[in-house]
Amino acid sequence: WIGHGSFRLQPSEFVKIALIIALAWYGDRFQKYMPDFKRGVVVPGVFVSGILLLLFKEPDVGTTALLAAVTGVMLLIAGARWLYLIPPVVVLGIGLTVFIAHDPMRSERVYAWLHPYETRFDKGMQTWQSMAAFGSGGAQGVGLGEGRQKLGFVPENHTDFILSIIGEELGLAATVSVLLAYLVILLCGVYIAWHAADTFGMLLACGITFLMGMQAVMNIGVVTGALPNKGIALPFLSYGGSNLVIMLACVGLLLSVARQAPAPAPSRRRQRDLCEDELAAPQTS
Repeated sequence: WIGHGSFRLQPSEFVKIALIIALAWYGDRFQKYMPDFKRGVVVPGVFVSGILLLLFKEPDVGTTALLAAVTGVMLLIAGARWLYLIPPVVVLGIGLTVFIAHDPMRSERVYAWLHPYETRFDKGMQTWQSMAAFGSGGAQGVGLGEGRQKLGFVPENHTDFILSIIGEELGLAATVSVLLAYLVILLCGVYIAWHAADTFGMLLACGITFLMGMQAVMNIGVVTGALPNKGIALPFLSYGGSNLVIMLACVGLLLSVARQAPAPAPSRRRQRDLCEDELAAPQTS
């Protein structure tokens, strides 16, 4: 975080949208060169690696992994060969494994994820209490504002673990509704990307859609114990001005791509009706 007093800003949130725009521009500008190893992998890889190293230095490993995945997907969609992406993925995977093994805090997080019951009073307390919140909420929930896990039992309950509080207070129906809402957003993003007017719009919509979807999956995976704790916010729901502003900006960009899309061609029945209307119209000299 940077800032002074009550004003605080998280630069990594703004890097997300800047990186997606840059990759969309590059994929559009050098589309015919993307199958080449140098233009398709090495050049964008050098640029992206500089950004990822800054994020990694913060350290913000979760956002680094998220943007690395977004970069790989966008390069594949832009035309890069997947065989050329295997070596960088392997190198990054090995490097991340070595880093976690030599970092006490993150290795303890992985151990807590693998042994939740053993670490339920220590590093695994967040996930354990989160699962307890889901369990106490049941199908109908304990009532809006009546949850008790947020009273010091679930740390970061207003940011990273907000979904567990929703599950406790509003029950399974609300939790499933949140998941369905993200699914609708993803489907709309895919539809917008599929019908984009140009390559830049298509890549931009794909990157934004994958970013929101992957970030939601990572957060939900952490809250439900499927993934180790990463500190990734839940889009549109977690407290935090920087993340909310960027997510809303992403939605605005998706709407802009949708507005630039060409109008759908009329169906055969509509074309026939238009022809009949033209033939039935009175002819003027």
